[in-house]
Amino acid sequence: MRWAEALRSWGRTACDLVFPPVCVNCGGLVEGGGLRHLCPLCEAAVALARPPVCHTCGHPFDGDAPEGSVCVHCRALVPRFGEGRTCVLLKGAGRALVHALKYHHALHVLEDVVALLPRIPGLEDYIRGSILVPVPLHPRKERERGYNQSRMLAECFAAFGGAGARVEEPIRRVIDTPTQTALDRRTRQANLKNAFALRSRAAINPARHYLLVDDVFTTGATLNACAVILQRAGCVNLDVLTFGHG
Repeated sequence: MRWAEALRSWGRTACDLVFPPVCVNCGGLVEGGGLRHLCPLCEAAVALARPPVCHTCGHPFDGDAPEGSVCVHCRALVPRFGEGRTCVLLKGAGRALVHALKYHHALHVLEDVVALLPRIPGLEDYIRGSILVPVPLHPRKERERGYNQSRMLAECFAAFGGAGARVEEPIRRVIDTPTQTALDRRTRQANLKNAFALRSRAAINPARHYLLVDDVFTTGATLNACAVILQRAGCVNLDVLTFGHG
């Protein structure tokens, strides 16, 4: 195993010498730093969601905040889940990572996603022992994209969470809804009505902790719609986790 890891590391170094990696945010060469697809300057600019954070969405507060506080983004939201955590704010270099993964088939940036996870205080404990449920794409959208980015992120989170954490997909998307990008919370909620359903033969264990996983937390409407399906199936301990917020 050590020889295999050493060989992969040598191969990667040799490849970088011939084809230096390019920063997905600024387009410059990536030389040094702790990430392979963000240059050191852009890496330093990633806005990590460190505590204190909103109890519902994980957005960090400016300054101190009592435990359980809710941010201005979530005051109009009635969450169907318990707690929410996120990893980065969707601006600058953080946005570049998410957009590269979601819109440009850049699966290689998952390497940087994994490298960023240990920098989020308490994240490993939050994930440990959980069943991670990625928000599903409609089959047409998944065929078009070639993968579900939320499932990819859930797999990264599960590997980081260690023993007991695993990915399951008990829900499916049954309505091919229009893009949500430009919609407000109320319109998103209407757009997502009856969009998700429980898979046949899917089993929910009420004794387990479930984490709904999505790429981005925007209004919480998608996560709420999925949470309702899981709760109706018997899930009683449900939280959410996203990579980005914005």
